[in-house]
Amino acid sequence: MYTACKKLGKKLILPTIALLSTLSTFSAHADELDQWLVELMQKRHIPGLQLAVVQNNKITKVASYGVANIEDNIAVDADTLFVINSATKAFVGVALMQLVEQKKLDLNAPIGTYLPELPAQWHAITTRELMSHTSGLPDIIKDEIANLISDQGPDDAWQQVQTKPLEFETGTRFKYNQTNYVIIGQLINKLSGMPFQQFIAKKQLQQTEMNRTLEAGFGNLNNVVKHSARRYEKHGNELINSREAIFSPMLQTAAGMASTATEIANWLVALQTNQLISAQSIQQMWTPTRLKNGHTQGFNQRVNGYSIGWPVMGREEHPALAAIGGNRAGIFVYPEDNMSIVILTNLIGAMPSQFVDEIASFYIPEMKQENGFGLAKNIKRLWQVLEVQGYENAITAAAQLTKDEQVQFTENDINLWGYSLINQNKLNEALAIFKLNTHLYPHSYNTFDSLAEAYWYLGDLKQATANYNHVLKLKPDNAHAKKQLAKLAKLME
Repeated sequence: MYTACKKLGKKLILPTIALLSTLSTFSAHADELDQWLVELMQKRHIPGLQLAVVQNNKITKVASYGVANIEDNIAVDADTLFVINSATKAFVGVALMQLVEQKKLDLNAPIGTYLPELPAQWHAITTRELMSHTSGLPDIIKDEIANLISDQGPDDAWQQVQTKPLEFETGTRFKYNQTNYVIIGQLINKLSGMPFQQFIAKKQLQQTEMNRTLEAGFGNLNNVVKHSARRYEKHGNELINSREAIFSPMLQTAAGMASTATEIANWLVALQTNQLISAQSIQQMWTPTRLKNGHTQGFNQRVNGYSIGWPVMGREEHPALAAIGGNRAGIFVYPEDNMSIVILTNLIGAMPSQFVDEIASFYIPEMKQENGFGLAKNIKRLWQVLEVQGYENAITAAAQLTKDEQVQFTENDINLWGYSLINQNKLNEALAIFKLNTHLYPHSYNTFDSLAEAYWYLGDLKQATANYNHVLKLKPDNAHAKKQLAKLAKLME
């Protein structure tokens, strides 16, 4: 995902956000969801947002909120185009499965079978490993705004990256890397007999009548496309109008498409009703790639796997696919619930993966965070106790559960719970949970970092400073703690 950008123009104040159009809705809780989203947008400083909900292969809600263009106060509507950045990879995944169905591609065959002109040391890497970022290849991109490793252009960058060694043994790690998708583009070009952009347009976009998406092309909206949303990033409580990276054609398998929530929802319906690929191909496409140690790996603990172009939210309850782009757009599929949610925004850092489950909870109440959704089983047991006894008893209750029921608590599970509470604006409860983590894991610098952050949220800058200083006692070279302490020092002057 490309999340950074070049800053342009003056700072902009976020306008009041309102629901501007709801095209269709069959949810009994529609008004509650709309209000919740408006409040969330204000909290996260999201200027404009499109939402589409698909249930049982029918679009049950499409809504538009806020503004596509702050400067001219242009409202978002159903036809407003939003860039989807790395969610483009989901369409690439479907394209590959179409080639598999045509008997032109074996996902597990060495890439050298199809592209013998690649460096010999790359030949054994499979298409599956490329698509899931487990190849170990060196990256052709040098920063988060998609600048190539060479200033001499795409051809020179491609020549350079082929001379670099593997960064790790193939299949042993996940590392997000765009060289993988440059090769995938070459693969689709060769096997389909046409440029991959044309193959995707012909076999998916035209077939599902994604006319606005076709109009936008793969240029990341850097060319003038009418009725499209401008892009912004947040600085404090203000926004800056931003220009995105310009992707050369070879990078457009990695990012570059733009669309509307409605068109993507229609594409999802076509996908899941087997108009694009078979049910067996969908299952194969959505199965996360396992490393040589048998585990899956992804961006973080929430998005903890990666399949054929689709990040995966692997968990026991309500697992999901999460095609996310630029930390501002997301295509989320809950296969066990036969539900999909499309969220498109014009704010870098909107992080739809952090709140999509709460949108889903308006349709599946057990998914509400306040009902304990997303907590590990051991954490959920402690949650049940603290909801009755009070969070101030977290340390005592955890010790009692460990003694009586042999319940064990991992540092990461507790930390995730704490941040879940912060997202619910339960700051005192989060503080108690982070204190529990420092009690259980007193030698972990990360537990004190999280505790410092909780104190900062609560406005206790003195305690925040004390805990960041403790981070440095445990890890003297921690750059994040030093940076935070500098910010706190200025605030306390």
